[in-house]
Amino acid sequence: MTNDDKGTKNRLIDEKNPYLLQHAYDPVDWHPWTEEAFEKAKREDKPIFLSIGYSTCHWCHVMAKESFRNKDVAKMMNDTFVSIKVDREERPDIDSVYMDICQKMNGSGGWPLTIIMTPEKVPFIAATYIPLESEFGRKGMLEIIPWIEHLWKEEHNKIVEQTELIKTALSEKSESSHTEGVTEEIIHRTYTYLANNFDNENGGFGTSPKFPSPHNISYLLRYWKRTGNPTALQMVERTLQAMRKGGIYDHIGFGFHRYSTDSSWLVPHFEKMLYDQALLIIAYTEAYQATYKEEYSNTANEIIEYILRDMTSPDGGFYCAEDADSEGVEGRFYTWELSEIESILSCEDHPIFRDVFNVLPEGNFLEKSTHQLSGKNILHLEKDMKRIEKQYNIPRKEIDHIIERCRKQLFSTREKRIHPSKDDKILTDWNGLMLAALSISGRVMGNKRYIDIAKKTPTC
Repeated sequence: MTNDDKGTKNRLIDEKNPYLLQHAYDPVDWHPWTEEAFEKAKREDKPIFLSIGYSTCHWCHVMAKESFRNKDVAKMMNDTFVSIKVDREERPDIDSVYMDICQKMNGSGGWPLTIIMTPEKVPFIAATYIPLESEFGRKGMLEIIPWIEHLWKEEHNKIVEQTELIKTALSEKSESSHTEGVTEEIIHRTYTYLANNFDNENGGFGTSPKFPSPHNISYLLRYWKRTGNPTALQMVERTLQAMRKGGIYDHIGFGFHRYSTDSSWLVPHFEKMLYDQALLIIAYTEAYQATYKEEYSNTANEIIEYILRDMTSPDGGFYCAEDADSEGVEGRFYTWELSEIESILSCEDHPIFRDVFNVLPEGNFLEKSTHQLSGKNILHLEKDMKRIEKQYNIPRKEIDHIIERCRKQLFSTREKRIHPSKDDKILTDWNGLMLAALSISGRVMGNKRYIDIAKKTPTC
């Protein structure tokens, strides 16, 4: 939001959290999560509109732009609800409770997480992103707010019935939960589940959207080590290689984006999260430990280079995340037109770079909104490098030198672009993951520098 867009401050202006401050000038009368907000809801007999997100969340930005900064919607919200904003990274305890409820009510979850609940904190509606206007059979904010207001005032018995059902379900879950020891049967059953969900063509698990899921990789590596089952290791290698080649990887500045919107790892959701980097460093390091293939150690080293360069605080510790958007457009920072690449690289280099990374004049992916090629390219590796060697009659080592030279030139140019915003919170748990990743990689690869950084980084 620009200064010109800023209106009257709301209660979030006194917060220190980057996500809450993003909403401090919304016309919505936001409250932080305080007892004062719940007391106000009881006193005024209003439901709570709880919105949970985080500062680098793309769809949080979309909902904010469409609805929370829309004066008509804000007036409806202020008349109907007491509205509360929560950063899921600052309050994972709150997020965990309501995300669990959302998943149970809808079968899925995500951010922004939208919960409509009583002043007693019992939800009766759970959703994620809600569009401004109704579309594809899905109610929009302009329709859903009057509907909730009617329910609350005229058919309150239906809300009471819904909240009682939810309270009963949560109580039954609490009573039935128990700790079960890990048995051989569970270990093999887990492997079978992963094998049945494995994408043999593209690597990874499921279809789309497709997440890196490094915990699956770590599990399969341990299963392979324990049982000697070669298929477990094959699934690991197929996945790690496909992700590293795909658009989900930042081939210019390194590091992995949040997830792929398609099954082939081409078009990512462009935000970068600290915990993803940490867990993927460990996954690639352990794959190197299992196979001694340098492609895995190289990838781990590249991710660490990104973290130390872009995500490390001068005062110690690691930042949370980088946004998907810049200049109001998702992925603008990371995508390229062929003409840009040709203007930056030499006449000798750019044809090779273009072919290696599948850069096309018309663009190499479809825009989400129009489903048309836009002239933009997401760099990714598709061709076998032996074909490139044969095509240009250049040995692989020389091609690698050319690619690295081009990468540095494009990186230098990209640094002059407007960068995505950075969430500079330093969270103890995510920093703990990164310290573990540095320690493991330092030990496995014999890199004392990583271990020294881990030792010197403050833990709180």
